[in-house]
Amino acid sequence: MLGLRLAPPEGRPLRLLCLGAHSDDLEIGCSGTVQQLLRSWPQAHCTWVVWSGAGARREEAEQAARQILPGPGQSTVVLEQFKDGFFPDQWADIKGRFETLKATAAPDLIFTHQRNDRHQDHRVIAELTWNTWRDHAILEYEIPKYEGDLSTPTLYVPLAPEVVDRKVEVLLSVFQTQQSRRWFDAETFRGLMRLRGVECGSPTGYAEGFHASKLVLT
Repeated sequence: MLGLRLAPPEGRPLRLLCLGAHSDDLEIGCSGTVQQLLRSWPQAHCTWVVWSGAGARREEAEQAARQILPGPGQSTVVLEQFKDGFFPDQWADIKGRFETLKATAAPDLIFTHQRNDRHQDHRVIAELTWNTWRDHAILEYEIPKYEGDLSTPTLYVPLAPEVVDRKVEVLLSVFQTQQSRRWFDAETFRGLMRLRGVECGSPTGYAEGFHASKLVLT
């Protein structure tokens, strides 16, 4: 299959924007791809936004971001504290923060939740992403969960074995508050990446999958 290559803008570093409703969403959905992009473009800047989390969950988000992202000069971590599970009721306030973010972030590539995700918080973030950035490349990542809402991705990113290992290591070592969840284990994370690797013919056998609703080929 012919692969599409991401072309960074001329004259400046690549700019990434990563949006996650909860602590661990970004790590599950797109941290492998983000790590690989940062390896390919060492000067890239990443803005990493987690929209909820307090106490231990906030600490986990901070720790994971430190392990995945480059230093402060090349990354900006924003940790909001909207109420988990109640994003639809907080729409106006979250929308306001999106507008503030829009004024400070000019991303080349955006990672966000999938719009058909059955978690209400995830859907709010996905919808506001498209509402806020209307002329940008947006990739919607997937989160495995009890609801069984996964569907076939439209874009795949093959992952190097060491990136896969690092992603799983961070998830299991950092997010101690999630260890009691039956699905939160290495088999789930590796299994989904392995399946996406099979679907796209990844040379390493692993990949992350995304939904790309609108892309322009030049």
